[in-house]
Amino acid sequence: MTANAVVQIAIYVAVLLLLVKPLGLYMARVYEGQPIGLDRVLGPVERLFYKLSGVKSDEGMDWKTYALAVILFSLVSGLVVYALQRLQAYLPLNPQSLGPVSPDLAFNTAVSFMTNTNWQNYGGETTLTYLTQMAALTVQNFVSAAAGMAVLAAVIRGFRSRSGRLLGNFWADLTRGTLYILLPMSIVVSITLVSQGVVQTFSGYVTETLLQPTTYQAPQTDANGNPVKDANDNPLMQTLPLTQTIVAVGPAASQIAIKQLGTNGGGFFSANSSHPFENPNAVTNFVEMLSILLISAGLCYTFGKMVGDTRQGWALLTAMTIVLVVLIGVATVAEQNGNPAFTTAGVDQSASALQSGGNMEGKEVRFGIVNSAIWATSTTAASNGSVNSMHDSYTPLGGFVPLAMLSLAEVIFGGVGCGLYGMLIFVIIAVFVAGLMVGRTPEYLGKKIESYEMKMASLTFLILPLLALDLTAAAVVLDVGKAGILNPGPHGFSEVLYAFMSQADNNGSAFAGLNGNTLFYNLTGAFDMLFGRFFMMIPPLAIAGSLAGKKVVPPGAGTLPTHDLLFIVWLLFVVVIVGALTFFPALALGPIVEQLIMIH
Repeated sequence: MTANAVVQIAIYVAVLLLLVKPLGLYMARVYEGQPIGLDRVLGPVERLFYKLSGVKSDEGMDWKTYALAVILFSLVSGLVVYALQRLQAYLPLNPQSLGPVSPDLAFNTAVSFMTNTNWQNYGGETTLTYLTQMAALTVQNFVSAAAGMAVLAAVIRGFRSRSGRLLGNFWADLTRGTLYILLPMSIVVSITLVSQGVVQTFSGYVTETLLQPTTYQAPQTDANGNPVKDANDNPLMQTLPLTQTIVAVGPAASQIAIKQLGTNGGGFFSANSSHPFENPNAVTNFVEMLSILLISAGLCYTFGKMVGDTRQGWALLTAMTIVLVVLIGVATVAEQNGNPAFTTAGVDQSASALQSGGNMEGKEVRFGIVNSAIWATSTTAASNGSVNSMHDSYTPLGGFVPLAMLSLAEVIFGGVGCGLYGMLIFVIIAVFVAGLMVGRTPEYLGKKIESYEMKMASLTFLILPLLALDLTAAAVVLDVGKAGILNPGPHGFSEVLYAFMSQADNNGSAFAGLNGNTLFYNLTGAFDMLFGRFFMMIPPLAIAGSLAGKKVVPPGAGTLPTHDLLFIVWLLFVVVIVGALTFFPALALGPIVEQLIMIH
């Protein structure tokens, strides 16, 4: 790794960590209902919403009622997104006269955005109108993220509760997270992006004259528009001049801000954040990369503040940061070394020769290898899924990094809210196993971890491999699945595995090279995203409901400290072992064997 790479990584991580405490403290005050300054301006809006919707914000919910509210809200949201896609041809803000989205693609996209996955089997600028992008997708970017943060707030209340089984009010948590956290942060990021050249307009697409005209091949047609064919029934081609091109624009900046902050990841344009109108320069690239992990990192401090022991939050953040930095380093080194089959200048055949400039395939020159590796690792550490380079073009070891992040159930920062309550599931497992080792009933934050909590924790971390591995197996066996695989061998397998792991994790990024816009992949993907969202959400709420009713046990001589370096190492061991043991056979069939083939 070069010194320049070390400096870039260090700056990114340092700025991220410096913002953790102030943001985390602010979010804790939001969910505690304490004064935050913005409540003077937005408080009337919040109270008006409660009045119009009939919500009693101070009325608590038990975990079952809370979970039911989350599910019903998400399902209604999905129906609205589906309807807007199917009816967009008849609605306003459609300057390109785009038609309705097909039923299976509309269903997949609706599930994708209601589950905070933002998996995209469509090209944004060729499929969705401005109204659909804003009223369906951008709105879901806000509320699906706020729903995940609300569930985390409920889980935290379960850990800290001293009596009773109430976890707060979902509607109040959803509203406050949207109004006081996501909305103001998105406004700041949007203005920053617009100032740097990210587009934000309702104007139609622009036709521009090319500075360097070129030519293209097209089939010849007769006077009736029918193709002209030769004696062998092959179409005759003609060379035509190309002097103009259509440039897609639209209200992009507002969607890009919340897609990053809410760990949504859906791009306004098909090329996502490698598109110059979404991410034009180094400033926007840094702001967007920082936004990916900012709220998830800050929530660690929020957790510590709300449970009354900030050391617990710092311990979780330290564990996450260690894994993040290590895997950023692995991806950077792999991409800077490049492919050994490409030797320097094509002349030096020595084994030590490196690919000149490293592996730049699929990467933007304006960002380079280091910023591409940071983004690829961060976007799969969080359940974000946005990309500024094509993961499919990475070296096998470089591509292994985002797959490894996905295999860890995206608890290394993870999505806003869902990443931290996923990590808390691993904390429960780590505490329970440690308790068994010393023959003592395990405790965490003064609450005994018993059989019910372990059953729910086991269910949580088993759902990811159950979904991802079974669906991958089906796709590589069935003809309808194999028809969408465009690359042979282990790389094609990696593409399928990545797709189903990404959807089960509600990540949304893709390895590309897979034709996902088919009936098979649209329906199986939607199933994958639905179960991945709610089966990873309901068990933590059940655990919180159980812990909320338990009395606090005073710490004793045998109590395991859960804030020191020993516990951080033990927690990392549990996270890595669970992920490695579960997914190692599948990873061995994909990027690992591909790496061995490459170096051989």
